[in-house]
Amino acid sequence: MTRDRSSVYSETAMPRSGASPFSFPAFRGATRLLVVANLAAFFGLLVFNLLSGATAGALAGALSFQPYAFLHGWLWQPLTYSFIHTSITGTLFELISLWFMAGFLEQMHRESWVLGLYAASVLGTAAAALAIYAVSGTLGFGAPEVSLSGCFGGIFGMLVAIGVLYGDMEFLLFFTIGIKARYLAAIYGLISIAMLFGAQRAYAFAELGGALAGVLFIRTAPKRGVGFVASESLYGLRNRYYRWKRRRAAKKFEVYMKSQGRTVRFDGQGRQLDEDADDKKRWN
Repeated sequence: MTRDRSSVYSETAMPRSGASPFSFPAFRGATRLLVVANLAAFFGLLVFNLLSGATAGALAGALSFQPYAFLHGWLWQPLTYSFIHTSITGTLFELISLWFMAGFLEQMHRESWVLGLYAASVLGTAAAALAIYAVSGTLGFGAPEVSLSGCFGGIFGMLVAIGVLYGDMEFLLFFTIGIKARYLAAIYGLISIAMLFGAQRAYAFAELGGALAGVLFIRTAPKRGVGFVASESLYGLRNRYYRWKRRRAAKKFEVYMKSQGRTVRFDGQGRQLDEDADDKKRWN
């Protein structure tokens, strides 16, 4: 069971700023990386189907996210499904939306931050689809087997992020009607909630999962990016190792000096503590 996402999100809404409301954001950094990666995956899938003679959608089905397949060992699917696009029209609108959302956010945030938000939203979408599939039997309602594909989860997460962080930013709905970002995000959120009561409940729940993941990311992600925090953690680990070596050497030195009839002391950082100025002059 699949669904065409061509009518979702900001293919009908675009950020407006300055005197040129219809201008595209800068095509650089994370924006370029995400759009080009999705385009490459789309054409790569077309070429594979053409050269291999495979039935249409054979590889797409293997790379799309299917909860049943994931639970039976197809662990790569949460990482690959967002790059699978089966409709030319849907792909066009999704990538235009991705360009606008990522390009807008990249004006205010680092490239790593935008990529982190996108990844968190995509993984959150897959996690929500897996959750509703896993608990559907327990709760007494049947959730149909879904096959998620496309970057709609990442786009929804970015839209919600813009609504939360830049709620007063005005978008053009249907390219004509001005609407603030917070209201646009709320509208799409309400549509997804309403869909929970219909046949598309699994998709709606997945969309909301992507939105929630996006909100959690912007609330918890470090301002300087995950890469900066990771590098700082590595430096901190290295420094702790050096301090441990210094403390160990200090203890050995204490034992040696004691055997020579002298007493020296060190603090918790391995630095020598001298009791009088003469000792300080002698040993430093």
